[in-house]
Amino acid sequence: MRDRSHIEKTLMLSEDKPVDDYSVVLQRLRKIYHSSIKPLEQSYKYNELRQHEITDGEITSKPMVLFLGPWSVGKSTMINYLLGLENTRYQLYTGAEPTTSEFTVLMHGPKLKTIEGIVMAADSARSFSPLEKFGQNFLEKLIGIEVPHKLLERVTFVDTPGIIENRKQQERGYPFNDVCQWFIDRADLIFVVFDPTKLDVGLELEMLFRQLKGRESQIRIILNKADNLATQMLMRVYGALFWSLAPLINVTEPPRVYVSSFWPQDYKPDTHRDLFLKEEISLLEDLNQVIENRLENKIAFIRQHAIRVRIHALLVDRYLQTYKDKMTFFSDGELVFKDIVEDPDKFYIFKTILAKTNVSKFDLPNREAYKDFFGINPISSFKLLSQQCSYMGGCFLEKIERAITQELPGLLGSLGLGKNPGALNCDKTGCGETPKNRYKKH
Repeated sequence: MRDRSHIEKTLMLSEDKPVDDYSVVLQRLRKIYHSSIKPLEQSYKYNELRQHEITDGEITSKPMVLFLGPWSVGKSTMINYLLGLENTRYQLYTGAEPTTSEFTVLMHGPKLKTIEGIVMAADSARSFSPLEKFGQNFLEKLIGIEVPHKLLERVTFVDTPGIIENRKQQERGYPFNDVCQWFIDRADLIFVVFDPTKLDVGLELEMLFRQLKGRESQIRIILNKADNLATQMLMRVYGALFWSLAPLINVTEPPRVYVSSFWPQDYKPDTHRDLFLKEEISLLEDLNQVIENRLENKIAFIRQHAIRVRIHALLVDRYLQTYKDKMTFFSDGELVFKDIVEDPDKFYIFKTILAKTNVSKFDLPNREAYKDFFGINPISSFKLLSQQCSYMGGCFLEKIERAITQELPGLLGSLGLGKNPGALNCDKTGCGETPKNRYKKH
């Protein structure tokens, strides 16, 4: 059996320090989202455009590491190895045949416990409640396992069914690609695992890489079982892997590729043991970096979401303002708006947003998406942004802009005040449930 000391050292599992308490910062982040972002998000029905609803469970969840790839490339074995679960009652079942048919979520718990998918989706405190929309057939293929392991106190692992190229979507009984997209959108790190015998790219794997578009910075390619090959053959397989993936990853900088053998058995003799060990340690450092940057990534994610909500609200407001300007007493409202939606450039919808606001053209959503959006949501159901104000609550647009430019960057900057996040108390951050009355005499 292989020595595991480098895993304990790199991931700092042997240290007895308590897990950092991030509850104060996360409570403040949740308050910013609910008070400054969600009102505009709900008013302009952003979730119907992007299908990504943020829950409290998602805000407070641990970093998620997602394992994807063809069948029997070693995804479940790799999880067993990282957690040291082999030859214990906790281990995931592995084999040469396709063994994982479920989405398996490994979480921390006081004792070994299996949780059915129906229970996970019904629990609003967890971040998996939105998965209920994929139907009961999928929930039967979703399993949660709680394991008392120190690494799982800081991260959540998700094992996925292997990609089988000759299997159709309907044969799985649930929308496999849609479910993968849900996990991809929420993953902090994505391991796409291959082995030397499965380098071919079929339709299902091609679809998977399309879904990964825009998430290249979180993708890590793993060439597993590398100690099965001699040096010359390993070089050829490494080149073949890049050749297969090159058409699927259209970015200037390719994702990081780790070459090693992730299982508990010792490396085969006459192989590059030192190289494989260094690659493994580099991967563990990558994983540890994601864990250490948990809060920064969460705040950045909420800020990115807020920027998208703001752009959506500005566009809907512009569509509505153009509609009101073009309407006359004798106009047919349906025809007028159809003309605007069919050719927004004719009415300078997107160009006006770029000219009058500090929105980047690279952040603008697809014009075609608004045809479907307004097909479901009549333009008359929205109000202008100038009308979304109240005397006590202020204006929705001003609140989300304050969150983007001041509150969220301020919360991010406050993390640098000290390593102990508990130093941010509620008196300084205003994260308490009941706000203080500034006019009350003390």
